[in-house]
Amino acid sequence: MAAAAGGPSVKVSESQAGTGGSITVSGTGWRSHTLLMMLICGQASPSRGVIGGTNSCANADGRAVTTDADGHFSKRLPVAEPPVPCPCVVHVATVTGADADADAVFQVAGHPVKALPAESTGGRLSLLTDTRLDGSSGLLTWFGAPPSRTLVLTIGNAGSSTLKDPVFQVGTSHGVFAPQWDEQQWRGTLAPGKKARVELPVELSAGAHGDYTVSLKYDGKVLAEQPWGVGRPWGVTLFWILLCVVVPAAVFRIGMAVVDRVRPPRAGGVRHRGVHRPTLRLPRLRAPEPAPATTATLPWFTPDTDPGTATGRLSAPHDDSPASPTTPTTKGPT
Repeated sequence: MAAAAGGPSVKVSESQAGTGGSITVSGTGWRSHTLLMMLICGQASPSRGVIGGTNSCANADGRAVTTDADGHFSKRLPVAEPPVPCPCVVHVATVTGADADADAVFQVAGHPVKALPAESTGGRLSLLTDTRLDGSSGLLTWFGAPPSRTLVLTIGNAGSSTLKDPVFQVGTSHGVFAPQWDEQQWRGTLAPGKKARVELPVELSAGAHGDYTVSLKYDGKVLAEQPWGVGRPWGVTLFWILLCVVVPAAVFRIGMAVVDRVRPPRAGGVRHRGVHRPTLRLPRLRAPEPAPATTATLPWFTPDTDPGTATGRLSAPHDDSPASPTTPTTKGPT
């Protein structure tokens, strides 16, 4: 059993078991109604913790459990071989909220055993200031580009030897999921008693949004955790809304153009694309036809000498003979 004074503790029903069996894991001193993760990890001890992090654990066979109102829990855990040699532990850690963990010694029967790496007695790194995330999201992030920040912290060397190019592990977690760790090396030398400002880049996947937690780990120990609220990429949502509006409208216009081209023309008229508006046509007014002229025949005129029948004659008939130009014309009997 592993227990810390006033802290959480873990114990197992059996100290050794083979693959395929199961053991009962119980604990006390945890926060009430807290979600915990139970794992069998190799290359670990209760005094030094899990040196390789969760990469040294049988993650696929882990189990989740929630503490009761008194901070107690008890649950069966299947025995599985971790990816690294023993010494092994049953590692229990919180999934949400403040970080807390505890380990209990356990031996996987038949699994290889290898001595733990020597513990460094030289430089010892400590965190001097709270971490913070610098940077802001740009226009591309609004359209789904990967959000990125810079994790800024101040470290100090509390040991007796110089630290050179320390390797940190930066992890990002979302919701109840475990952090995804990424190793980043800080280039620099830190003498005993000195401090330095460290800046480490942090980047999420494309389209990420919601509440994230950025964790910093060194030498198997979590040094700090920093919350990170990532806004939703509303540009992507706007793009899909416009796509759902523009594409159907374009398909409708193309379909109407095809229908307008293949349909037969209307009878007695030219095919029009718009709405046909009837044209009001007024009847054409015609001038009244003149009444036929009636010719009155005077009693002293014969039909041959009637002025109305003589074409082009507007006066009384007269003799047009050139032989007697001055001969007077006799009009009727005297």
